[in-house]
Amino acid sequence: MISRRGFLKGLLASALAGLFVSAYGFFIEPALRLRVRRWRLAPPLWTGGPLKIAILADLHMGEPHVSLKRLERIVARTNALGADIILLLGDYEAGHRFVTRPVPMEEMARAVAKLSAPLGRFAILGNHDWWHDRPAQARGGGPNRIAGLLGAAGVPVLQNRALRLGEGTAAGPFWLAGLEDQLAIGTGDMTFRGLDDLPGTLAQITDDAPAILLAHEPDIFPRVPDRFALTLSGHTHGGQVRVFGWSPVVPSAFGNRYAYGPVREGNRELVTSGGIGCSIVPVRLGVIPEITLIEIGA
Repeated sequence: MISRRGFLKGLLASALAGLFVSAYGFFIEPALRLRVRRWRLAPPLWTGGPLKIAILADLHMGEPHVSLKRLERIVARTNALGADIILLLGDYEAGHRFVTRPVPMEEMARAVAKLSAPLGRFAILGNHDWWHDRPAQARGGGPNRIAGLLGAAGVPVLQNRALRLGEGTAAGPFWLAGLEDQLAIGTGDMTFRGLDDLPGTLAQITDDAPAILLAHEPDIFPRVPDRFALTLSGHTHGGQVRVFGWSPVVPSAFGNRYAYGPVREGNRELVTSGGIGCSIVPVRLGVIPEITLIEIGA
């Protein structure tokens, strides 16, 4: 039988452990930690040569967790990885109310414009990039403010657009297609209308070179045709809290199915990045903020 002293010691230990986990989840992991998460993949439908892709997803800029100085360090570390192409997968502004100091999106755009790779850097938009743009919400569509800022800084934003890249490189020619966001416009009662046009984007691909699709939310993956060898997404933040490969809350209709990392269904491959920042609540536990580095065709 446990003694009173033993019970009190156990209670104190539990309380201290709870305080440590809370401090770690709210302050240390989301604000101080950063890793490079590497995936080496062989998508069945990739017919090109080796390609190294660096991904920054869900920056959710805002102090104290993702300051401008922190972004500048992330940009420098990303550049040092030697990727062939760098991709930004949307959600650039903080998605929670616990911001002590906002980061102007003009400064964010200038910072990410310093990303450098031989095949360039390209961006798509996320749901928060539309939700925070009140004039765009009132119009029910674009132009989008953050898309304009990124474009003005020299970062192309793919809004239902496909580009042919890689001619004369080791990877060979391939298509990079970017979808507009699937939850862009609020229609009331927590329902949303997407601005994504998958058929229209697919129609821009005019030859048989392999293709990569950028889609902020991974929920579109079941509808992605075999024409795309690889789909790259963010949005979920890996669930923000992840224990033994499982997250209790994932902003996806598919739960943990597409919450994090590589998923192969048939011949199609998806990678969902854990991203950098936080949404709703500024906590990350077991999902260290990451630069995602993918190598295919090697």
